[in-house]
Amino acid sequence: MLQCTWVDSTTAHPRQHVGREPARDVPHSPVTQPLLQAADLRGAARLTTDAVAGLTSLVEAMHARIARLPRRPGAGAEAPDDERTRGLTGLVYETVRGVTHVVGGSAEALLAWLAPALIVSDPLQPPHAEREAVVAALNGVLGDHLAVSDNPLAITMAFRQAGRPLSLERFALRSRLPGATPKLLVLLHGLCMNDLQWQRKGHDHGEALARELGYTPVYLHYNSGLSVSTNGRILAQQMERLYDAWPVAIERLVMLGHSMGGLVARSAIQHGALIQRGALRWPGRVDDLVCLGTPHQGAPLERAGHGVDLLLSAAPYAAPLARLGKMRSAGINDLRMGNILSGPASADGTHQCPQVGLPEKTRCHAIAGSLGAAGNLKGKLLGDGLVPVASALGQHREPDRRLDFIASRQAVVHDTGHLDLLSSAEVHDLLRRWLG
Repeated sequence: MLQCTWVDSTTAHPRQHVGREPARDVPHSPVTQPLLQAADLRGAARLTTDAVAGLTSLVEAMHARIARLPRRPGAGAEAPDDERTRGLTGLVYETVRGVTHVVGGSAEALLAWLAPALIVSDPLQPPHAEREAVVAALNGVLGDHLAVSDNPLAITMAFRQAGRPLSLERFALRSRLPGATPKLLVLLHGLCMNDLQWQRKGHDHGEALARELGYTPVYLHYNSGLSVSTNGRILAQQMERLYDAWPVAIERLVMLGHSMGGLVARSAIQHGALIQRGALRWPGRVDDLVCLGTPHQGAPLERAGHGVDLLLSAAPYAAPLARLGKMRSAGINDLRMGNILSGPASADGTHQCPQVGLPEKTRCHAIAGSLGAAGNLKGKLLGDGLVPVASALGQHREPDRRLDFIASRQAVVHDTGHLDLLSSAEVHDLLRRWLG
């Protein structure tokens, strides 16, 4: 029988505050954290209901288009009714949607009722790494939908250590971090990832910098499917709370972002600067920002996916299938151009976002990965497999879009893939030199 643990669903929405501080550690026998929790099952039931209902509407739209002659060019946009069938056929589709929502709602209510009886694990145990990885990936792809639908699988932004949330109150932080130093290091993970995945191949940049340079690492855990701007706005407020509650006076504040994490860090600093002068103190105190494989100028793989959307939308009968491509989250869409602030959407779905430079009062560093050796053109174009070298270094053919990383604060690490930046000894040497 599958073991489950009840988790309060109020911690699953991005607008909620960081969870409460758990009880102080006490001796206990080792307990294996279950892979799935009751909230996961409820979230999966709700997501399945949404998926079946959405697929029913998609099939009905294709049915309706095939049943009618295609409009001639220039005849104008199709009305919403053109994607609905009529008569008995329309009634069948509407019945399927209605039954799906009734059954899905009943299943979710039953799981919620059973949840209190499913508490079997030790709350002091760290979360199950496999479960965290699956939920993080799901949030990266559908995180905005999970948040809007109040799905329990949606990740709430929180600062964590060892997978456990930190309460942003001075006494609570002093209890959880008795060895906190004046050198605060905030680490931000990338798309579809989580804070536990900074540990790779036995290495964690945060732990290594703590041992060697005396930093205290704090790991951000967030819903990477939300837009970068939304995460940046939430983080700006959370950073102020962390800054105010830190147990000792902060002498050096560093932000280290991998992939999308670098965009979220830049967005948070920008949002903090846009708020009324003096309202937030922390943005002006960020000494260093380090971006590892961050797509400052966008990621070509996401752009290719957007191109497929446009081709499908242009075909009269295949247009409904474009909805499947549009299921990519707002976070993934932001990677198309490297957006860190929100902006209005154009007709093709591209967001026209304002261009934002590097924060003026912060030393900014960029590290790009390359799959090839030094001087290898293929490696330069492919970059680390996901992010081209030029994008990671903020380079662009348009002068007003370039990011002015100082030459001594940028580097290319060769024979290194996107995820391998997390375990690279060469990257660690750069971090130790820049932050020492």
